Amino acid sequence: MQHRKVIILGSTGSIGTQALDVVDQATLPDGTPRFAVTALSAGGAKLELLAEQAVRTRALAVGIATDDAGPLRALIATRAAAAGLGGYAPEIVTGPDASTAIAAWGAGTGDAADVVLNGITGSIGLAPTLAALGTTAILALANKESLIVGGALVKGAASPGQLVPVDSEHSALAQALRSGTAGEVEKLVVTASGGPFRGRSRDELAHVTPEQALKHPTWDMGPMVTTNSATLVNKGLEVIEAHLLFDVPLENIEAVVHPQSVVHSMVQFTDGSTIAQASPPDMRLPIALGLGWPDRVPGAAQPCDWTKAATWTFEPLDNAAFPAVELAKNAARRGSTCPAVYNAANEEAVHAFHAGRIGFLDIVDTIAEVLSEHAPVSELTLESVLNAEEWARRRTNEVLAAKAPAGRRPDAGGRTQGS
Repeated sequence: MQHRKVIILGSTGSIGTQALDVVDQATLPDGTPRFAVTALSAGGAKLELLAEQAVRTRALAVGIATDDAGPLRALIATRAAAAGLGGYAPEIVTGPDASTAIAAWGAGTGDAADVVLNGITGSIGLAPTLAALGTTAILALANKESLIVGGALVKGAASPGQLVPVDSEHSALAQALRSGTAGEVEKLVVTASGGPFRGRSRDELAHVTPEQALKHPTWDMGPMVTTNSATLVNKGLEVIEAHLLFDVPLENIEAVVHPQSVVHSMVQFTDGSTIAQASPPDMRLPIALGLGWPDRVPGAAQPCDWTKAATWTFEPLDNAAFPAVELAKNAARRGSTCPAVYNAANEEAVHAFHAGRIGFLDIVDTIAEVLSEHAPVSELTLESVLNAEEWARRRTNEVLAAKAPAGRRPDAGGRTQGS
């Protein structure tokens, strides 16, 4: 257990803000801070928050995806003066590659990070992931998409033990896997809350609205991840991620519905034993474990209260109503750029759904259609991944445009006509 310097990518998002909560509260046994933030990055939609974070952590560098550093610099100066830190002026990195630069900030110097937390949402996190893996820092990966689309490219860039999962399910698996050797693992069981539409048939899903899709029963997440949870695309991505992280065959990875979201995942061993990791739904626990790995951070989250009665239930996945998981497995079996196409097509379809251009069922149906047309490349490189994503986004929007004239536009009640 030691003091660690931390870089946080996507600091103004859900993962980033909770990570800063962990940083604020975690201390070493002697009472000194356990973590120190050396650099931050964000997209730029929440400048006030980013400025507040910079001053609060006294980060040495701040990255922002926009090209103009002026507004952020002014906000930081104002906040610093109000906090009695008038001399505080971090290095500001701007532009679309800012997070990539921040991911490797200070490498090879005394300011080098011990841990880089990638909390960016979406496949734009791939280049920052590769940049972080090019350093000696541990990569605490909440940006599942970069591993999924990068596949062997990301795994090949990672040194042994360098890649630590932050998704609650994969953090749970990593913890449970400590109970046995790789040869003793029979099956990985990834739990799913079932989202807001658990138990509905495919026909009943035809008219759900974006507002309904964003009402997750247990987790507080951003719009993309919350929608992915509603379609179970998120679970499909997590199955691919588990396959890549732990080298377990896809046929030995199962998704089950667990509405209470207390058991975050399980490992079944060859002797019939199943080890589960359980805790109330709070991302601060896996975030803290990612930052402190392999050590735990005391007080990171509240434990289960065993003095109160509770019931945990588990249900099989309804693949007819929610085909996204099997579709993801098929993409992973084909390999190469297919997972990248799965993810990119989904991102475009989710945006279209929230813009009212398509219905809920069109999201996964469109992913399947675009995947069926994709010819994976023979060699996986950063360029081939980016090219596949560009093709997938373009083709997805062509498919979506073709759907619109068929009457799939929101009616007065918020439902999509023609569904």
